Parts: sequence; structure tokens; C-alpha cells
Amino acid sequence: MSEWDPSICIALLSVGAVLCINFELRLWTKDKVPKEFLCGIAFCATSISAFMSSLTFMIISSTDEAQGETSLRPFLPRPAIRRRTPQSQFRAYAIQAPGTPSLQVFDSRIKQIHKERAASNAESSRRVDYLRDEVASRLCERLLDINRHFPSVLDLGANACNIARILTTTPPPIPTDPPLHTRLTSLTSADWSPTLLNRDSHLPFNTQLHSHTRTILSDPDTAPLPFAPRSFSAVLSSLSLHWINDLPSLLSQIVTILKPDSPFLAAIFGGDSLFELRTSLQLADLDRRGGVGTHVSPLADVRDVGGLLQKAGFKLLTVDVDDIVVDYPDTFALMQDLQAMGESNAALVRETNTGLRGLGRDVLLANEGIYRELHGGDGEKGGIPATWRVIYMIGWTPGEGQPEPLARGSGELNMKEILEGGGKK
Repeated sequence: MSEWDPSICIALLSVGAVLCINFELRLWTKDKVPKEFLCGIAFCATSISAFMSSLTFMIISSTDEAQGETSLRPFLPRPAIRRRTPQSQFRAYAIQAPGTPSLQVFDSRIKQIHKERAASNAESSRRVDYLRDEVASRLCERLLDINRHFPSVLDLGANACNIARILTTTPPPIPTDPPLHTRLTSLTSADWSPTLLNRDSHLPFNTQLHSHTRTILSDPDTAPLPFAPRSFSAVLSSLSLHWINDLPSLLSQIVTILKPDSPFLAAIFGGDSLFELRTSLQLADLDRRGGVGTHVSPLADVRDVGGLLQKAGFKLLTVDVDDIVVDYPDTFALMQDLQAMGESNAALVRETNTGLRGLGRDVLLANEGIYRELHGGDGEKGGIPATWRVIYMIGWTPGEGQPEPLARGSGELNMKEILEGGGKK
């Protein structure tokens, strides 16, 4: 026990308190009370102080002996200032939300508005179907190269049912062959835009198919595909999946709804699409406003597509790229066609309209001049080229009878010897 132990301090305070009580009583009574009565009260006070001193000594002795000293801190009440500490001063920690994390690149609500507004003007929307019809035709050629009949086919992201129209209106390569749409029995066209999906529901090509149904899909970011597992023998998608935020999740769902040993064929816009417009808008922004904004949505790169398909569970992958160059009178006609297609910018980090409407007249005029200077087209026609890079992908669900790669190390020939001519005599 140290020289100034807390028990000694409390005992001294108790004795002092007894003396003070005795003195106060004597002043209050002014010698009217017998001394024996006052001595009794003093004796009781002294006994109480002695008991408190002993109790304090026992509490101190029961504290942690490993530290070699005693402390009253565990038995003292917490300071009021600590009890009143606001909750906001405590540090908060982030935790992982339940479910698979996904990266939000596009604003799905804005893209839905773009497509609905574009399809509301049917004549203008049909006028800009040239690109979707061309890509749908090339995608159908890849499907028909597969020598089998497809009982049930899903057109995922059908837009205005361009694949259904191509299958019924395109003549077969050999005139004596049956029509192309006879290669499949049932076609289901599904899209997230009701107006665009039903835009051409009254046209004659709908009756030429053996069975053609339309399905309106819910929000692609939150709602799963409303189809049963293993319900389709083939899934097609033409120029629609490049607006999906969680593409790996959607590809996994496609694997689920496909039957074993069934193909998935899709076409999306690639990362270098409209590179002329990207560069000219960046330079015009930098020249007129001193900064660069996001005016063209980001797109997937061809080097990432194969990895996405393999991660989803597809086998026998095929990925190729096709560039389609379209001539436009000027950049204003190009932007009008983009808006009529419903392919306007829908990135989350896009620049919103503040003050001036859109980019502004000075930026648009500067973009026109820079576009012609850097990527100008034929001088006689006076048009400008716009390059659309389309990525085609084919993947198969696992199934029996598919060719498999041989085991590693099972080869019988040495490629090094063959390439170096070691096998020659």
C-alpha cells in the first residue's frame, strides 16, 4: 500500500466530518444538551466512519493484484460528459450488402424512357431500322449455319421483332429450299419496352410464323427472366444486351433457361463503335468549355466477351467482330438517328441539361467542323462516315456428345519438331 493510500484519506475525512458534526451540534444546542448525549452521537458517527473506512479498504484490496497497485476507477461512476457523447462521433464501418455485387453503369430508367419515346413515333422508328435489320440478318445467318431444327427459340431483347421479320421476309440462299422460318417451330420475342415490342404487331410477318408470342420483361437490374429452366432450344439477342448493367448475371440466367447442348447467339455494339463521334465531341468540349464530358455511353470490349461467356458456363465459344460503316449527311443527322433508335446516351455519369439544352449550339457547331476535318468523307457527296462495331458471340450449354479437348500431355506429335522441320528425312 502506498503512502497516500485512498483508505487513509477516507478515514481522515470521516474523522474530520465527526469533529465538524460535534462542533455544529454544540453551537446549535448552546450547552442546553447534556454532554453525555453529545458524546453518544459522536460515538455513532465515529463507528459509521470506521465501518466505511474498512469497507473501502476491502474493496481496494480485491482489485487486480497483478498491476502491483490499487485503483478505484472500476467502482466509480462514468463521467457525465462520456455518457452524453453523441452517437455521430463514433466511427461507422461499411458492410457488404446481401446478394451478388453489381456495377451500375447505365441508368435503366432513362434507357426505358428513350426506347418508349422513340417507339411512340412508329414511322420515324421504322425509318432507322436499317442497322437493326442488317445485324439481325447476319445473326440469323449464323443460326441457320447450325444443321438442326429448333423447336423453341427465344429472341431476348427483340426490340421491334427484327429477327422475326428477317426470318419471314428473307428468301433462302437456294430457291428450292424451304423458307427460313420453317427451321424453327415456336418463337418468343421478349423485350423491356412494351411500345417498341408491339410496334409492328399488326404487320403480315406475324402470321407467317408457326407460333409467335410476345413477352414484356421487367426491370433488367432487379427482375429475373420469367422463363422456366431448360425451356428453349436456342436463345438469340440482337443489339440489346449492351445496355445491361449486370451482364454476367443475365448470361447465367440464359444458361439456366437453355436446354443442354443448345446455342446462344448474340450481337452487341462494341467499345469502338462511333469512335469518330467520341473523339470529335471530346475535342469540341475541350475547345469550347475547357473540359471533357461523357456524351457517348461506354460499351464492352471484344477481349472481355469471351471471359464473360466462359464464366457464365458456356462451352465451344466463338467471338468475332464486324464493322459496319454508314454514311450520314452531317453529325446532326447522325444524332437524330441515334435518338430515333433509342440509342442515346444513358450512362449514369452523363452530363444532364443545366442552363442550355444539351450540349449547346457552340459545342455542336464545333463538333461538326472537327468531325469533318478528322474523319471527313467523300468530297463529292459531302457526307461523313460513322463506324458501328458489332461483336458477335456464340456459346453452347454443356451436353452429351459435345467435342471435348484431349487431356494435357496426351499428344503424340511434337509441334516443335514439326515447325522446325525435324520430321523431314
